[in-house]
Amino acid sequence: MDRLPPNHSPEAFLADVFRSRQARQGKVIRRATRDVERYIGREAFISDVYRRGYRAVENAGQIVIFCNQDPVRILRPRDGP
Repeated sequence: MDRLPPNHSPEAFLADVFRSRQARQGKVIRRATRDVERYIGREAFISDVYRRGYRAVENAGQIVIFCNQDPVRILRPRDGP
């Protein structure tokens, strides 16, 4: 995603995120947590993600959004914890 101007509205931020080719194809996208908090706020963003039927996880300053309704599983080795 290109650098967004500081006056970018929450609605425009969401539109940019979810009209990306990856999102439209039901793939996985990611956004920096700081950008989400700056442009729309964490709670509003996560609410919109779930309203669309998607799921998200956060790690290392990134929010990863699964733009489909498939289950998300944490993978672990069979002999691990």
